[in-house]
Amino acid sequence: MTTRLTFHGPLSSARADTIVGRLSANRPHTVLDIGCGWGELLLRVLEAVPEARGTGVDLNETDLGRGRRSAEERGLAGRVAFLAESARDTAHGPADLVLCLGATQALSDADCPTPEALRSLRRLVTDHGRVLLGEGVWDRRPTPAELAGMWPGAAESDHLTLPALLDLAVESGFRPEWTETATLPEWEEFESGCQADQEVWLAANPDAVEVRERLDRHRAQWMSYRGILGMAYLTLVPVRDWTA
Repeated sequence: MTTRLTFHGPLSSARADTIVGRLSANRPHTVLDIGCGWGELLLRVLEAVPEARGTGVDLNETDLGRGRRSAEERGLAGRVAFLAESARDTAHGPADLVLCLGATQALSDADCPTPEALRSLRRLVTDHGRVLLGEGVWDRRPTPAELAGMWPGAAESDHLTLPALLDLAVESGFRPEWTETATLPEWEEFESGCQADQEVWLAANPDAVEVRERLDRHRAQWMSYRGILGMAYLTLVPVRDWTA
């Protein structure tokens, strides 16, 4: 587990604080985090809204354990539950605030955002609530040569463009209150932080062939999508009386 990351994605603390301020202004009483990981943003919302209670669902026990420890250290353990379960057909909504950061694949069978996933988010939020959707987008369409250098089996269909993602959100019962995208420095902090501990270890243990090959492979993939793959953060307002 990396010790260098606050968030498991290209999200700076400064941006997170601004987002939390916007979301907390709606005074949510219930917060649901889909694919929560260690739930740093969830915990920050609970700190900002003392009357709120939160639920995070994920299948990664290591991340969930980190979230529980962090909640305990911050005096939030009595107001949040980190649950090892699938988000598909979850019974924990509707909530006043739903967080879904890089996790729409937990709501459908596809890796790319789908109408099914966005409509699930609409059903999981109360009519007066908000959804924060964090989703990978193409900042520009990748070429076949660029795709070949990315993750195994990378295809243009793996992500939408920002306009297409916004259109999908609107078609699925939302209006976009706020649209923002991660900066290149946020991406660099995230990607560097993912590997930094292992890179330092490898420098002291240069004969670890498997680790070296894995790190070199990831760096090559990152260089292939750097400046091409983006991350959108959409604050979405549910349309009243919407039905799928």
